[in-house]
Amino acid sequence: MKTTPLLVTLLICSHALAVELDVRNAAEFAKCASPASELRRLGTDMRFLEGPQWVPAAAGGYLVFSDIPSNRIQRWTEKEGVTVWREPSGNANGNTVDSRGRVLTAEHGGRRISRTEADGSVTTVADQFEGRKLNSPNDVVVAADGAVYFTDPDYGLPTDPATKQRTGKEQAGDFVYRCDPERGTVEKVAGDFVKPNGLCFSPDGRRLYVADSGGPRHIRVFDVGTGGRLENGRVFCQIDKGGPDGIRCDREGRVWSSAGDGVHVFAPSGELLGKVLVPESPANLAFGGEDMGTLFITARKSLYALKVDARGLR
Repeated sequence: MKTTPLLVTLLICSHALAVELDVRNAAEFAKCASPASELRRLGTDMRFLEGPQWVPAAAGGYLVFSDIPSNRIQRWTEKEGVTVWREPSGNANGNTVDSRGRVLTAEHGGRRISRTEADGSVTTVADQFEGRKLNSPNDVVVAADGAVYFTDPDYGLPTDPATKQRTGKEQAGDFVYRCDPERGTVEKVAGDFVKPNGLCFSPDGRRLYVADSGGPRHIRVFDVGTGGRLENGRVFCQIDKGGPDGIRCDREGRVWSSAGDGVHVFAPSGELLGKVLVPESPANLAFGGEDMGTLFITARKSLYALKVDARGLR
């Protein structure tokens, strides 16, 4: 396993496109994205990209993101472009950082949540619930108290070609979990999703948004109650093109979601404010850069970046 960038830079690409917007609420969307911005393609010709996450390192910060079929976590900086950060990655999907800047990863192939330590070693944070293996963890976030929330659909499990059914599944369903890394406990906090996927906290940490990329294709929001349990779940918004996958909140509480035609931006009320249209269907997104004013988008085989007027959360 390699956890430091390779010397060979891969797929540096500075191709820029005029951004195309689909505006629904002009006054409010003007606070989010500008038609004068350029959509930059930072790298391409990869296989299937997911899990972008800005790592606020002392050296100026960098982006990590997953190429799931290639079994790699990649790294991007303005100076070096795209390099390999961790290989193998357990077919990494979603990534996040904890309060100490360590990267936590939802591993499809490894069927676990892992943590890359400062020295490059990898620790298992969670890999089972009630004595049975997890399905294939998809995305992960860390609460202010250090608790790790993650989604566990079965997308990463192999499919029997004859029956078209997933094989090796040990859990009774596709759930949302909360893990206390200090105590080593894992508890199910939501069990009524079809395919729970991306998730993010509101700016105050009192609400958790969870995307369902199965049949409902909507985003739900929960109140975070005593002991970190999820309460009062309700539908926040519906995605009208494709389904939701990765989601993030900005500092004003707007929710940014990947969708079939680009990135959809919703007000805290759930109103669709507008869309950033992307040439390839996005799977996930993250805010980053020194001022958290760059939106990084993983879209099929390419990594994109867009300067936005909003400021994001990690």
